[in-house]
Order: sequence, then structure tokens, then C-alpha cells
Amino acid sequence: MKILMINHFPLTGSGSGTYTRNLAVHLTALGHEVSIVLPENMDHFTVPDGVRIHPVFFTPEDGSHVNTKKPADGRSMETALPFNFPCFTSHPRSTLSFGDLNEDQLAMYTDVFRSAIQEEIDTFRPDIIHGQHVWILPALAADSGIPMILTAHGTDLMGYDKWPDLRNYAQAAINACDTVISISKDNAALIEARFPENKHKIALVRNGYDPTIFYPEALTPEEVLGKYYNIVPEDWKDRRIITFAGKLTYFKGVDILLEAARIYEQRDPASLTLIIGDGDERDNLRFRARDLKLKTVRFLGNVEQSELRRLYNIADVSLVPSRREPFGLVAIEAMGCGIPIIASNQGGLPDFVNNTVGRLVEPGDPADLADKVTEVLNITKDGADHWRRDIADYARSHYAQDAIIREVEKLYKDIIDRRKQTA
Repeated sequence: MKILMINHFPLTGSGSGTYTRNLAVHLTALGHEVSIVLPENMDHFTVPDGVRIHPVFFTPEDGSHVNTKKPADGRSMETALPFNFPCFTSHPRSTLSFGDLNEDQLAMYTDVFRSAIQEEIDTFRPDIIHGQHVWILPALAADSGIPMILTAHGTDLMGYDKWPDLRNYAQAAINACDTVISISKDNAALIEARFPENKHKIALVRNGYDPTIFYPEALTPEEVLGKYYNIVPEDWKDRRIITFAGKLTYFKGVDILLEAARIYEQRDPASLTLIIGDGDERDNLRFRARDLKLKTVRFLGNVEQSELRRLYNIADVSLVPSRREPFGLVAIEAMGCGIPIIASNQGGLPDFVNNTVGRLVEPGDPADLADKVTEVLNITKDGADHWRRDIADYARSHYAQDAIIREVEKLYKDIIDRRKQTA
């Protein structure tokens, strides 16, 4: 099969970007051809082996020049749009939201992507289109006549609620698609509530992680943390390490984590909390950590996935305190490294987090989060190698992308066959 993927974000820095990359890599390994239309604002970006990339270039917020003349596959591209790519919340490389686009910018955005999508339809000749998000870009392919599947990632549904003026795009996309993938039971309920006339199109398919990137690895804190300028040996010596990884934006609940850290730091001064990621709430969260007089919280910024694996592997527990998380891929990735998870009992997280792999907490409750951190650290204090092995095995057997990809592949084939039968 030839699969054309369309994503609103680059392949790094967001859950949907990672999802798209994982699908593309594993579909290519199965012998399929994949092309991806996506935004970019960097001269140099990683292209998965064997995957065709069609970037639409944007201008970073620092105004730096982007070389659009020589993208990864050598094709000449149009001049970068004079603004950054828009987001639902924020992205490590953009803080512009879809709601910030003025009428002219929205017209430029849709025009250039419509052209890019049409070029791929004409030259790549896909058998199926897989749009990421029930949102603007898949709507631009609604009249293509090509079978289409969407994945609702959750942030698109937030955008639907937040920006009513853009709902027509989401409606056009879901009306045109054959199937919409939901990544969790909670997400499926949200899709049905917003698009009840399309509820028959919903297919629940688990999200998957890449076990070639996230896996158990024997490392010491010194090996991993020695290169960070804001962490000194006294920070990691005999410490219990707690991690958070994700966008620093409101719905991720990092402010709740900081309130919890004030409690568990006092109980256990040996704790060290590593905040990994960036976003529009970064400065507010740093100020809040200072106001709370937190002594053992460190902000590390964005890191590559291989470095995130290393940080997970020195952790005693990883936290996902989101107010509402559509799925929670970072939780699965940490579990793939054998790390216990403490996650909000909300959204998609209860689908796979339970007492066998960690603990669930009431969303928005710092005291409950602190109690669960203390509980898990007490379990791991004297070593819990067997628990870590069990957690890694659970993630690998249930959520590895190389198994889940077969479900997606079958959806593609079924959709294409149905279209042929009705042609």
C-alpha cells in the first residue's frame, strides 16, 4: 500500500508527531510506502529511513531564516510562510495557537497545505490518506475521492471546543473519513459527543510506543546527569529520582506536581524531581517552584528520545499528573523502560495504568499525588527489580508498536476494500 499521512506538527516535539513517526517506520518495515505532509521550521530535521517527507516551511518565532531550497529529498520548496506553525496548546518549537491566526494567515496556511497535499496525491498516488487530528489539514483532502482514516489525538477535540470558528474544518474532515481512530475509551466518548452522527466510524486502537527506543538499560545517575549544568553531584548522590516528561502547558498539571513536591520533599529530602520538556507555562512553573522554595526540582528542557530513555532508566517513578490526558504516550514509554507510573485517574490513562504498574491519583489533588509518590518510593527503596521487569514486560506485550501496527494495517485494507466494493 501507499499511505499518505498528514500531520499538523513535525515528527518530534508532540505526541502526534511521535505517533506519526512510529506508524511510518513500522509500516515501511512491513513493505508499505509512506509519504508525510507536515510543517517544519528548521533547516535540518531527521527523516526516518525509507519514508518520503513533504515539508511545508514556517518561520520560527525568533525570525531566523529557514532554508527551504534543499529539503531532505532534494525537492525545491516554496518560501517559508512568514509566521510559525500553529498549535492546539503549545509545541517546543512554536507557541502560536490556531486561534492566533488572522484571516490572511489562515488563508496562507490552508492554501500552501492544500497545494502540498494535492502534489502528493498527484505524484505519490496514495491508496489511502491517514490524517492526524480531526482538524484543518485532513479537511483539505475531503474531496480527493481517496479513502481516508483519521486519528483523533484529543488536543484536536480541545481545539474544537476552544475555537468554534474553525469547527467547519473538523466537521468536513470527519464527514469525509471512512474511519476515525480513538486512542482511548475516554477519547471515543469525546468524539461521539461532538460528532454523534459519525459515531459509527469510531475504531478503538491502542497507542503504541517504539521498543527500539524505550527499553530497560542499566545506567547510573552520574552517567546520565553529569552533563546537565543545573545538576551537581550533590543533587544525584543517594537520591530518589522522580521524573515528569511532557509539554509544560496547563492541562499537563505540572503545577499540581510542584504542589505535591512541596509535600514529598519535606517527607523525603533525598528526592530529586526532574521536569523534562518545554512549553508556554515554563516561566510560570519556574517562578512557582521558586515561590514554593522547592530545593530538589530541576527543569531540564527538551531532550531527544534517546536521552529521555536514559533519564527514565535512572528514575524510581515517573509522574503523569494531567488534568485530562487523551492517552498518555509518555507513560507507556516510561513503562517500556520498566519505570512505575503515577498517573491521573482521568482520560485515557486508566486504560492501562493500575496497581500492577503503578498508581492512579485523583486529578488536581497534590496531597494524593504526594502520598502515592511516597508509597511507590517506599516500595522501590530496597530494590524492586522484579517489579521493573514486570512493568517492562507488560508494556512490551501490550503496547509495542510492532504489534499494534497490524491493527492499523488491517483498518487500511478493510477501508480500501470497502471503497472498491461500493465503487
